[in-house]
Amino acid sequence: MKNNSMLNEFILLGLTSSWELEIFFFVIFSLAYTSIMAGNSLIIFMVTFDSHLHCTPMYFLLANLSFLDMTLSTVTVPKMITDFFRERKTISLWGCMAQMFFLHFLGGSEMTLLIFMAVDRYVAICKPLHYTTIMNYRTLIGFMLLSWTVGFVHTMSQMAFTVNLPFCGPNVVDNIFCDLPLMIKLACTDTYILDLLVIADSGLLSLICFILLLVSYTVILLTVHRRSSGGLSKALSTLSAHITVVTLFFGPCIFIYAAPFSNFSVDKFLSVFYSVITPLLNPIIYTLRNQEIKAAMIRLRSRHVTSRQTL
Repeated sequence: MKNNSMLNEFILLGLTSSWELEIFFFVIFSLAYTSIMAGNSLIIFMVTFDSHLHCTPMYFLLANLSFLDMTLSTVTVPKMITDFFRERKTISLWGCMAQMFFLHFLGGSEMTLLIFMAVDRYVAICKPLHYTTIMNYRTLIGFMLLSWTVGFVHTMSQMAFTVNLPFCGPNVVDNIFCDLPLMIKLACTDTYILDLLVIADSGLLSLICFILLLVSYTVILLTVHRRSSGGLSKALSTLSAHITVVTLFFGPCIFIYAAPFSNFSVDKFLSVFYSVITPLLNPIIYTLRNQEIKAAMIRLRSRHVTSRQTL
C-alpha cells in the first residue's frame, strides 16, 4: 500500500462549513447516536433476558438486526460528531479503508438478514403448524452465519481491488465518511471497470434483495387472502413494521449505487439517512407497534421492581 500511494490522509468536507450549523448538527447527531445505541441496546437486552422473546425466532433475528444497526452507526457517526469541532476534518488512508470495509460488510449482512426475517414471517403466517419445526435453533444460527458470510464476501469483492488503488492527487472527499464511489474517483488511475464493479455489486445486490423481499411479502399477502379475506388485514398489520424497515433500508442503498447521481448534496443526505435515520427508526418501528415487546418491557420492569423490594 505504501509503495502505491503518496497520500496518507483524506479531508472530509462534512455537511457544512458554517460554525453555527455545525453546533446545531453536533447536538442533533449526538442525541440521535445516543438514541440509536439506547434503543437498539434495549431490544438486544429484552430479547436476551426475556424468556418469551428469547425463544421466538423473529426476535432472535431482530436482536441481530439491532446489533448490525448499532455497529453500522458506530463506524461513521462518532467520527462525524467529533469532526464538527475540527476545522480540518481529516481521516487516515487506512481509516477510510476500514470505514468502507465495515460499511459494506454490515450493509450486506443486513440486507441478507432482512430476507431471512421475511422468510420467518412467511413460515409463521403461511405454515403456522410447521413454524417451530422449520424455524429451529439450528436454522437461526445458520441464517445468522450466512448473513455475515454474504456481507464479508460482498465487501471483500470490492475492497480487494480498492486497497491497491494509487492515491496521489486530490484528497478531498465531499461527504461525511469515506464511501467507495467517491474514493474511486480520487484514484490516480483509470477506474472505469472498478466503477462498473461497484455499481454491479452493491447496486444489483440491493436491487435484487429488495425485489426478493417484495415478492416474498406479496406471496404472503396473496396466500392469506386466498385462505381468508379477514386475515389479510391482520397479515398487513403483522408485516407493516417489516415492510417499513425494508423500504427505509433499501431505498437509500438503491439510490446511492444504482442511480448515477452527480449531485454530492444528494449523496450527503442519503449517507445521513443510511447511517443515522434508519438505525434510529428501526427500534422505534419495532417497539411502538409491537405488543410483545411492550409486554416484555413491562415484565422486565416488574421483575426489577420485585427484586428491589425483596432486597
